[in-house]
Amino acid sequence: MAGSSNDLLPGTLDMLILKTLEGGPNHGYGIAQYIQRVSEEALRVGEGSLYPALQRLLIGDWVTAAWGTSNTGRQVRFYKITPAGRKQLRRELDRFAFLVGGINRILEAI
Repeated sequence: MAGSSNDLLPGTLDMLILKTLEGGPNHGYGIAQYIQRVSEEALRVGEGSLYPALQRLLIGDWVTAAWGTSNTGRQVRFYKITPAGRKQLRRELDRFAFLVGGINRILEAI
Protein backbone atom coordinates (compact mmCIF):
# COMPACT_ATOMS: atom_id res chain seq x y z
CA MET A 1 0.00 0.00 0.00
CA ALA A 2 1.87 3.04 -1.24
CA GLY A 3 1.45 6.34 0.54
CA SER A 4 2.07 9.83 -0.67
CA SER A 5 3.92 12.79 0.75
CA ASN A 6 0.52 13.93 2.05
CA ASP A 7 0.62 10.93 4.38
CA LEU A 8 3.92 12.03 5.93
CA LEU A 9 4.10 13.67 9.32
CA PRO A 10 4.62 17.43 9.02
CA GLY A 11 8.27 18.26 8.44
CA THR A 12 9.34 14.78 7.39
CA LEU A 13 9.53 15.55 3.67
CA ASP A 14 12.25 18.15 4.22
CA MET A 15 14.11 15.66 6.42
CA LEU A 16 13.85 12.92 3.79
CA ILE A 17 15.09 15.23 1.03
CA LEU A 18 18.04 16.41 3.12
CA LYS A 19 18.88 12.82 4.06
CA THR A 20 18.74 11.81 0.39
CA LEU A 21 21.07 14.66 -0.56
CA GLU A 22 23.57 13.55 2.08
CA GLY A 23 24.39 10.82 -0.42
CA GLY A 24 25.36 13.42 -3.03
CA PRO A 25 23.79 15.96 -5.38
CA ASN A 26 20.63 14.89 -7.17
CA HIS A 27 17.84 16.34 -9.29
CA GLY A 28 14.18 16.46 -8.25
CA TYR A 29 13.05 13.35 -10.10
CA GLY A 30 16.09 11.46 -8.78
CA ILE A 31 15.25 12.49 -5.21
CA ALA A 32 11.65 11.30 -5.60
CA GLN A 33 12.77 8.01 -7.14
CA TYR A 34 15.32 7.43 -4.38
CA ILE A 35 12.74 7.97 -1.62
CA GLN A 36 10.29 5.65 -3.37
CA ARG A 37 12.89 2.93 -4.01
CA VAL A 38 14.55 2.95 -0.59
CA SER A 39 11.17 3.03 1.20
CA GLU A 40 10.23 -0.05 -0.85
CA GLU A 41 7.31 1.85 -2.43
CA ALA A 42 5.91 2.89 0.99
CA LEU A 43 6.51 6.57 0.20
CA ARG A 44 5.88 8.43 -3.02
CA VAL A 45 6.60 12.11 -3.39
CA GLY A 46 4.68 13.94 -6.08
CA GLU A 47 5.91 17.03 -7.92
CA GLY A 48 3.29 19.14 -6.15
CA SER A 49 4.98 18.42 -2.82
CA LEU A 50 8.58 17.90 -3.88
CA TYR A 51 9.31 21.16 -5.68
CA PRO A 52 7.76 23.46 -3.04
CA ALA A 53 9.82 21.58 -0.43
CA LEU A 54 12.99 22.04 -2.49
CA GLN A 55 12.17 25.74 -2.80
CA ARG A 56 11.77 25.98 1.01
CA LEU A 57 15.15 24.29 1.45
CA LEU A 58 16.74 26.72 -1.03
CA ILE A 59 15.26 29.72 0.78
CA GLY A 60 16.52 28.34 4.10
CA ASP A 61 20.03 27.96 2.61
CA TRP A 62 19.88 24.25 3.44
CA VAL A 63 20.48 23.30 -0.20
CA THR A 64 22.00 24.92 -3.25
CA ALA A 65 21.01 24.30 -6.86
CA ALA A 66 22.82 24.37 -10.18
CA TRP A 67 21.79 23.43 -13.69
CA GLY A 68 23.34 20.33 -15.21
CA THR A 69 22.66 17.47 -17.58
CA SER A 70 20.95 14.28 -16.42
CA ASN A 71 21.87 10.76 -17.54
CA THR A 72 19.20 11.08 -20.22
CA GLY A 73 20.73 14.29 -21.60
CA ARG A 74 18.04 16.62 -20.23
CA GLN A 75 18.83 19.92 -18.54
CA VAL A 76 17.88 19.53 -14.88
CA ARG A 77 18.50 21.35 -11.65
CA PHE A 78 20.81 19.46 -9.29
CA TYR A 79 20.40 20.08 -5.57
CA LYS A 80 23.20 19.79 -3.03
CA ILE A 81 23.01 19.89 0.77
CA THR A 82 24.89 22.75 2.45
CA PRO A 83 26.69 22.72 5.82
CA ALA A 84 23.65 24.55 7.27
CA GLY A 85 21.46 21.84 5.72
CA ARG A 86 23.49 19.14 7.47
CA LYS A 87 22.94 20.90 10.81
CA GLN A 88 19.24 21.24 10.06
CA LEU A 89 19.05 17.55 9.15
CA ARG A 90 20.56 16.59 12.53
CA ARG A 91 17.96 18.77 14.32
CA GLU A 92 15.13 17.21 12.30
CA LEU A 93 16.42 13.68 12.92
CA ASP A 94 16.55 14.38 16.66
CA ARG A 95 12.98 15.74 16.65
CA PHE A 96 11.76 12.79 14.59
CA ALA A 97 13.42 10.27 16.94
CA PHE A 98 11.76 12.01 19.89
CA LEU A 99 8.37 11.85 18.17
CA VAL A 100 8.74 8.19 17.18
CA GLY A 101 9.83 7.37 20.73
CA GLY A 102 6.68 8.99 22.08
CA ILE A 103 4.48 7.10 19.65
CA ASN A 104 6.21 3.82 20.55
CA ARG A 105 5.67 4.45 24.26
CA ILE A 106 1.94 4.92 23.65
CA LEU A 107 1.70 1.80 21.50
CA GLU A 108 3.53 -0.31 24.09
CA ALA A 109 1.42 1.03 27.00
CA ILE A 110 -1.89 -0.27 25.73
